[in-house]
Amino acid sequence: MRKNILLISLLAIIYGMSIAQDNNYGFAVQTKVEQGTIEGLYDTRSGLQMYFGIPFAKPPVGDLRWKAPQPPDSWKGVLQTKAFGPRPVQAVVFGDMNSRSDGLSEDCLYLNVWTPAKRNTTGLPVLVYFFGGGFVAGDGSEPRYDGASMAKKGIVVVTVNYRLNIFGFFAHPELSKESPYKASGNYGLLDQHAALKWVNKNITAFGGDPKRVTIAGESAGSISVSAQMTSPLSKDLIAGAIGESGAGINPTLAPVPLAEAEKIGAEFAKNAGYPTLAQLRALSTREVYEIYNESKRFGFPTVIDGYFYPKTIPEIYKAKEHAQVPLLLGWNSAEIPGMAFMQGLPYTEENYVKKVKEVYPDSFQEVLKLYPHGSVKEIEISATALASDRFIAYSTWKWFDLHRKNTKQPVYRYLYSKLRPPLVDQSKTSGLAGGTVEKNDAAPKPPEPVGAPHACEIEYCMGNLHLIKEYAWTSDDYKVSETMLNYFANFVIKGNPNGTSLPEWPAAEATDTTPPVMIIDVQSKAIDAKDDARYIFLDNAYKNN
Repeated sequence: MRKNILLISLLAIIYGMSIAQDNNYGFAVQTKVEQGTIEGLYDTRSGLQMYFGIPFAKPPVGDLRWKAPQPPDSWKGVLQTKAFGPRPVQAVVFGDMNSRSDGLSEDCLYLNVWTPAKRNTTGLPVLVYFFGGGFVAGDGSEPRYDGASMAKKGIVVVTVNYRLNIFGFFAHPELSKESPYKASGNYGLLDQHAALKWVNKNITAFGGDPKRVTIAGESAGSISVSAQMTSPLSKDLIAGAIGESGAGINPTLAPVPLAEAEKIGAEFAKNAGYPTLAQLRALSTREVYEIYNESKRFGFPTVIDGYFYPKTIPEIYKAKEHAQVPLLLGWNSAEIPGMAFMQGLPYTEENYVKKVKEVYPDSFQEVLKLYPHGSVKEIEISATALASDRFIAYSTWKWFDLHRKNTKQPVYRYLYSKLRPPLVDQSKTSGLAGGTVEKNDAAPKPPEPVGAPHACEIEYCMGNLHLIKEYAWTSDDYKVSETMLNYFANFVIKGNPNGTSLPEWPAAEATDTTPPVMIIDVQSKAIDAKDDARYIFLDNAYKNN
């Protein structure tokens, strides 16, 4: 028995050593950027070079807290960039988010690069990806955003950190007064802009072409893409854009007037007991973090500051002052559960009609036609569609509609529809941000999904199912992922998602009354839009037309 135990122990040690060796196929590589030399890792198995935690701005701490990002300082010697930098300070808003970062810090303005370039490679297309999380959570190190699979398609991939919540979007009259552009807020968006400027100056060091930069993102990251496309600061730094579920258009995190943002900030500071800017800047990270969390706020609004945002996104589009580039965008078939609209009421005809009349007292009959209610299942589907449209699908549609009508560049629209596979661990349940949380046994059993929920497509389009361990992926899931990854990669490479062995994806024309939609599923196919009447109705309701 003792011999068996020793043998098992010896085999375990040998196996552990082999695993360690199996995971170590890299050697150090160096490259020079504007501020100095950095050292990353060359993975000989994937053929990729990876540089993590590259500073693209000065740490926004001390007197730089709540200021536009400043260019990073130069350094002497070699800066090690083999590990993800700290993520932005944030609470655990979405408990299912996973991070590979080095803790949390106000000193968070770092980016990560995956490149397939060899020593003489030049001119590669570039993808810059902005993470989601409602402008209150997330970071560029999350496994679902990993750039390796996309980089293997011949693309330089960059993920970017930006400031969040009170650290990234706080406006105040004193902040506006001290600013050279006489406005405040939008620091997180300005961080993204600083990253794009860094990419423009430095991406050739990684084999990339600064004139072939596509920006992409999901949820708040997609809202960020719509913002960067319409900002006079960034619009000329990009050659293409991808938006996944979200645009900064009413009612989805649209910018507010500066005076309104300053009032919100001043009242917050006064209620916290620190009404002056000097008092606020003197606070520690912990104090600001706790004061913000105690307030129960969900972030602060973005701002029409006359600098980053000169006006609203629809106004910028109608003036044709946006980036005139190809756009690929879409949303998921069940972004948010129907209970978000029903507010916990059972799916009965009486309850559904009651809620519709409450929300749309003057137009409920039209809403009931657009979102019908002939059976319990139809009510669930309609409530899900109405909740999803009001949450984020309509704003994304409006972005799509504005772009196709105000540019000669192609625009491609998708509806992601693949249902998720079962969870590996049945003691858990799906979270809101793409991962899992502990199941509450006292909570009622959730209904079977009627579509694909918010954020679930990220690991598919980035080719990262293998890094997400919570779900029991099937061959169908890998098929959908390969399809979506190839569509996105083709778009980054040539501004057109179409390619060999992929279903044809037609662009939408400005005059199309039923513009084509690519249904991304196990059997992907393009169809004529069936539900745009819903979005035209909401367009009138939200007065964005």
